[in-house]
Amino acid sequence: MNKTRLFISFLFLTTMSLAACSKGDILPTEQNEENTITTDSQQNSTNDDNMENKKIKLAIGNHILTATLADNSSVDSLVQVLSTKNIVVDMDDYGNMEKVGSLGQSFPRNDTSITTEAGDIILYQGNMLVIYYAPNSWSFTRLGKIDNITGTELKSILGKGGVTVTLSLVEE
Repeated sequence: MNKTRLFISFLFLTTMSLAACSKGDILPTEQNEENTITTDSQQNSTNDDNMENKKIKLAIGNHILTATLADNSSVDSLVQVLSTKNIVVDMDDYGNMEKVGSLGQSFPRNDTSITTEAGDIILYQGNMLVIYYAPNSWSFTRLGKIDNITGTELKSILGKGGVTVTLSLVEE
């Protein structure tokens, strides 16, 4: 009986260890054109590498921030709209990690499972703009990242409560 219990315990611990390793080593994945799988950390690196020199300005109160945009169809659609007009978004706090507000129209979604960082600009559900000042993991579309800012600085600029953010293209 003791050998059976020991064997069952061993199997249980081995199964739990393998499950923990899988979750820690291979996070939500995405298939690329070569049909290979990339991990979350590879995806974050790829997103950083794919960010082009396309930039937008974010006017928040008396602060003007710039952001480098990602390379996806959501950004292409956003840039097309911004080439004709600025987008004004009224944003509110959510979850003590982000500001969120309606873009007033829908954009194509390129959702992948990611973990955000301070300064990430995200498209949520195709029509909501989210600016993160703290991390969060979910399935989002990355639009870009605010340049050279910490979470503390960004949270201070965004303030408490509602804030209006005006998006515009950076003229080159």
